Amino acid sequence: MSTPGITRTTVRSMPAIGTAVAVAAGLLVALAPAPAHAAAGATLPFTSVEAESATTTGSKIGPDHTQGTLASEASGRQAIRLNAGQRVEFTVPRAANAVNLAHSVPDGQSGTLDVYVNGQKLAKTLPVTSKYSYVDTGWIPGAKTHHFYANSRLLLGRDVQAGDKVAFQATGVQVTVDVADFEQAAGPTARPAGSVSVTDKGADPSGRGDSTQAFREAIAAAQGGVVWIPPGEYRLTSSLNGVQNVTLQGAGHWHSIVRTSRFIDQVSSSGNVHIEDFAVIGEVTERVDSNPDNFVNGSLGPNSSVSGMWLQHLKVGLWLTGTNDNLVVENNRFLDMTADGLNLNGNARGVKVRNNFLRNQGDDALAMWSLYAPNTNSSFENNTISQPNLANGIAIYGGTDITVRNNLVTDTNALGSGIAISNQKFLDPFHPLAGTITVDGNTLVRTGAMNPNWNHPMGALRVDSYDSAIEAQVEITGTTITDSPYSAFEFVSGSGRGYAAKNVTVDGATVNRVGTVVVQAETQGAATFRGVTATGVGSAGVYNCPYPSGSGTFTVTDGGGNSGWNSTWSDCSTWPQPGQGNPDPDPDRNLARGRTATATGSQDVYTPGKAVDGDANTYWESANHAFPQSLTVDLGSTQAVRRVVLKLPPQAAWQARTQTLSVQGSTDGSAYSTLAASKDYRFDPATGNTVTIAVSGSVRHLRLHVTGNTGWPAAQFSEVEAYLS
Repeated sequence: MSTPGITRTTVRSMPAIGTAVAVAAGLLVALAPAPAHAAAGATLPFTSVEAESATTTGSKIGPDHTQGTLASEASGRQAIRLNAGQRVEFTVPRAANAVNLAHSVPDGQSGTLDVYVNGQKLAKTLPVTSKYSYVDTGWIPGAKTHHFYANSRLLLGRDVQAGDKVAFQATGVQVTVDVADFEQAAGPTARPAGSVSVTDKGADPSGRGDSTQAFREAIAAAQGGVVWIPPGEYRLTSSLNGVQNVTLQGAGHWHSIVRTSRFIDQVSSSGNVHIEDFAVIGEVTERVDSNPDNFVNGSLGPNSSVSGMWLQHLKVGLWLTGTNDNLVVENNRFLDMTADGLNLNGNARGVKVRNNFLRNQGDDALAMWSLYAPNTNSSFENNTISQPNLANGIAIYGGTDITVRNNLVTDTNALGSGIAISNQKFLDPFHPLAGTITVDGNTLVRTGAMNPNWNHPMGALRVDSYDSAIEAQVEITGTTITDSPYSAFEFVSGSGRGYAAKNVTVDGATVNRVGTVVVQAETQGAATFRGVTATGVGSAGVYNCPYPSGSGTFTVTDGGGNSGWNSTWSDCSTWPQPGQGNPDPDPDRNLARGRTATATGSQDVYTPGKAVDGDANTYWESANHAFPQSLTVDLGSTQAVRRVVLKLPPQAAWQARTQTLSVQGSTDGSAYSTLAASKDYRFDPATGNTVTIAVSGSVRHLRLHVTGNTGWPAAQFSEVEAYLS
């Protein structure tokens, strides 16, 4: 996310229902969905073909998920590198007369690609440049140089058919080719009757003159009507404001092109603004958050729309504040932004963002951030998002009754998930998640990434109680997750403060190949899973290690119909690595260390977590003069415990004492059996203030029931340890 003068970053202080997606012959295709959901993603007028599936004399790079590499930012995590004289030849998948090519060239270089159709070299070349790439945001913790790719488009000047060959050949500069989009671009549309043309007001369609004043005069003259932007290129040198009760219409985004980095910048509008069918292409080469380098910055007013636009090389496509009630943003392309594609920055009511294509955004591709006022009853539906390279595909930061439905998100990079549902506030006044948050029918492919600030990964779909507990009902249904490099569903309090991620249900999910686990639970809370099936799980079904230690438990409720992920990662002191498998349990590992501990009571600062923190000098003390007392440790999964070691601080200041206690165990946390009957145990500093108790039982919850202490009128333990042998 990006806002003038403010940087929002993620810093943490802690160590098949729906559409299936397949890559067939290099084409990203949507397979027939189950009847319960429409196909995920946008209906697009082009077909994308991956360069690595084409014929080439160049070399393939990737696959790679390492932050800061060309392959990690590429679609499919692979691309083709061409040196001078090398080419990549695509088989055209459909009738087309236009192509857009995602590419990267070395920093500081520019050049051209020669273009061939069925072996014949065209007079036209395709320009390639690093001008808009290699963005540095050193003020964002965890960021590295990123945004390596850019898009260049070309009208071929002829029609090609499915099966024809289109080749691109490097000339004087090395080019890495990622993906090509082939489409049949329609011819320019006719001028609407009664419209006011910007050329009538003196706009220069050659792009040489400054057309800013002509656009302003046309808008003023066309109140209640249409401003016509004929075919041509128009240069604006400053932003437009006072835009209301008017339609701005071009002849199609291949034909009517406006060159500006700031199109509309206004705090308010009475609304009824409709912007459609032209391109706005900027010159933003760096991300400067204090600059409003956006297609729209501020408000379009109620009952407005944006459709059929090509938006490229800006900081943000639409950064929306103020009143935008019932705004519809649909059928647009967002390419190469240095920050967000679109951000509903509070007070969005009834906004619909649907059927858009977003590639190579430098921050969250689509975001709702409920700052100052909540976003309410707004939705992101049927959008296709590819390669956000510094944050999430879709992020919902607070808001009431929000819907995220039938979106396709692929290839997220550092600091982001495919979808994030979060109470991260960044600034106040913030309005946390409320009401019902509906996350339905989404498909996530190769999403989730390593977070260098946390030094562990973010899942494909993340529920994050960053700054406050999740109080909304979060309903996640019909999700398909494919080839996540790490986990599928993550539950975390990203600030490290242990707020609860609760009130979550996950229904009808299909997980195909995850590098580590299906469920990554890192904070207290609860979620119910029903009909979640998984295949190709890399390490274990569940990682359940809430942080901070002692903050509470995360309850995974099996609602039935789940399969393929019933194992639990066995060692909370380590992170599962992709494809590692669940390690054999270490008989000498303390199963209780760092786990969640609860008690019937505690005295002052001597809380239950002190008994499992690995430090024998800190300790838990129960309420005084109130026997019996108990301490319970959740081991995270059922373990065959054979030995319990109890400690008090080893200092001589602790006099010898006897505690009377029993050891109990449970698999479900409710029904307990006795593992060691009640008896007196002597703690003596001369022998290390340590007691070892032999037990036998397969338990998840280990309880010490204390009825007496000769040294103090309370139960006391500095460490509770449990072992497999």
